Amino acid sequence: MGLLWRGLFFLGAVVVLLGGSSGSSSHFLHNLYMGVSEPSQGLPQFMAVGYVDGQLYLKYDPDTRRALPQVPWIEEIEMADPHYWEGQAQIARNTEPVFEVNLATVQSRYNQSHEGFHILQGIVSCELSQDGQPRGGRYQYAYDGKDFLAFDKETLTWTASVLQAEISKRKLEPVLATSQYLKSYLEEECIDWLRKHLTYGKKVLLRTEPPVVRMTRRRGPDGQETLICRALGFSPKEIYITWKKDGEAWQEDTSTRGVAPNSDGTYHTTLSVEIDPTERGRFRCHVDHSGLAEPLDLAWEGPGFQESEKSSSRGSWPGRIMMPFSSCSLDIQCGARCGAPCGVSCCHSAGSCTWLLREKTSSGELLCSHSQWCVNTE
Repeated sequence: MGLLWRGLFFLGAVVVLLGGSSGSSSHFLHNLYMGVSEPSQGLPQFMAVGYVDGQLYLKYDPDTRRALPQVPWIEEIEMADPHYWEGQAQIARNTEPVFEVNLATVQSRYNQSHEGFHILQGIVSCELSQDGQPRGGRYQYAYDGKDFLAFDKETLTWTASVLQAEISKRKLEPVLATSQYLKSYLEEECIDWLRKHLTYGKKVLLRTEPPVVRMTRRRGPDGQETLICRALGFSPKEIYITWKKDGEAWQEDTSTRGVAPNSDGTYHTTLSVEIDPTERGRFRCHVDHSGLAEPLDLAWEGPGFQESEKSSSRGSWPGRIMMPFSSCSLDIQCGARCGAPCGVSCCHSAGSCTWLLREKTSSGELLCSHSQWCVNTE
């Protein structure tokens, strides 16, 4: 995980969070932290998780105060570094009280009582390009599902997304040593951790898997219909998918969920198009991926669905049987549960940032909610 907190930046001192994230041709290391004001069953007061290329590899258990491996390949690190897991656990133990204080501080900035339900989330990530060069890097906070404060390592400045974060920005920016340290960490130490994890997880993280392409159809109440093209189980992450009408790329009335990670280190994406049913035969779903011997152009051949059975670059590759695709699939595929910060990782992996929210009903029940993504895909 490689994350370290020093001090309390919301209080005017310094907090340093070190970490990484997930990816495919580009590779990412994400470390995510979350503190809540009202813990409940299944939702601890503090959580810490680590992702490599969208795959959950480490989780901190606040009950046992231990860092737990989440994938088989990460356990091999202990052979090279016997103190690895204790080190990650100690980082999380040190971070837990920091998050508790910072959350209370932000609540006071909003003049909120300490009895309401509120969430503070933090993410630190770094990235390696396809040719192995460092690029990007994120150090960011959110409060109650909205961006709060972020560090820009190129300008060594802080961006306050809301008025309540301006105090933190004013206290942090004069401390040049802190900004230089964060920049160095994101560009060097975090990258070292990412390369180390890629070395141990290369059989999973660096493999090539062709997509299973599945077509479904949905009828609308207005007589129109939606064709849905899903590319499932592919790696690396980069994929080209588009609709074609009469052989030409077609953008009108199309929508996509973006590319999101699966729990096994592969990825999935969905692209739909609204059409006149009488023109159904004019549309093709075009998919190109490094795991395919040649691009796919698939037409609807219902009823039911169609799966690709094209040859991959590894020779004959039969279509795989897929489980029914879930609504709210991004949550399911990422393994997120209500209260978990996985939504942050998923959306960063897809190229944007969505913070996990939780809402209370009138009866006091806590429900999952997201600012985007968690929608029906059927």
